[in-house]
Amino acid sequence: MTSNPALMTIRTKKLGVLIRDARQVMGKSPEDCARAMGVTTDTLQSYEYGDQSPSLPELELLAYYLEIPLDHFWGNEMLKKDGRQQQPVDPEKIIGLRQRYIGALVRKIRTEADLSLEDVAKKSGLSTEQLEAYELGDQPLPFPVLEVMVGVLNTSVREFQDRHGPVGTWFQVQRAQHEFANLPPEMQAFVCKPVNRPYLELAQRLSEMSVDKLRGVAEGLLEITL
Repeated sequence: MTSNPALMTIRTKKLGVLIRDARQVMGKSPEDCARAMGVTTDTLQSYEYGDQSPSLPELELLAYYLEIPLDHFWGNEMLKKDGRQQQPVDPEKIIGLRQRYIGALVRKIRTEADLSLEDVAKKSGLSTEQLEAYELGDQPLPFPVLEVMVGVLNTSVREFQDRHGPVGTWFQVQRAQHEFANLPPEMQAFVCKPVNRPYLELAQRLSEMSVDKLRGVAEGLLEITL
């Protein structure tokens, strides 16, 4: 996927609209959101106007602060309000760690795909110097550029999302709650009954087994029932 300047501008502008929409719907000021993201108010406003692009870690911090799904920022719909208060985090520390992690992951995926910096530069329209700066974590990777990169590397944005920090843990809880809410009512009722917990724990253990082990369990049960 080549980096098309016109397409990149459209992505950046759309992302800015979604950021501003989320902030306004949740009743937060530019100053509050900028502080939560670890950027200046001017930088946040440049994001909202589509003049600059935030990185994925900055979007994660904003979604965490506003308590909204991260997917909102690569969707096409405006936000519906559902707000609570989130615990504060240290944005500077988180951004630094996440920036280096994302760069290292880009490098890992690139090398596993047997692609050189020159290969990726040619396909993405970025310079090798810029790509190397991203991989080393010396510069934040703007989200629209990350979207181009995942296309070149044949992966997805989800591979780069935070999973282990306070922000990532919160996202996983929110995702689990969303998936539970989408279960049929009778299945929700089954899961909520304490008496059914052993069955759920058994199902979890079975899901972690290899195919060969599952086959062995099935053959053992078959022998018992025959």
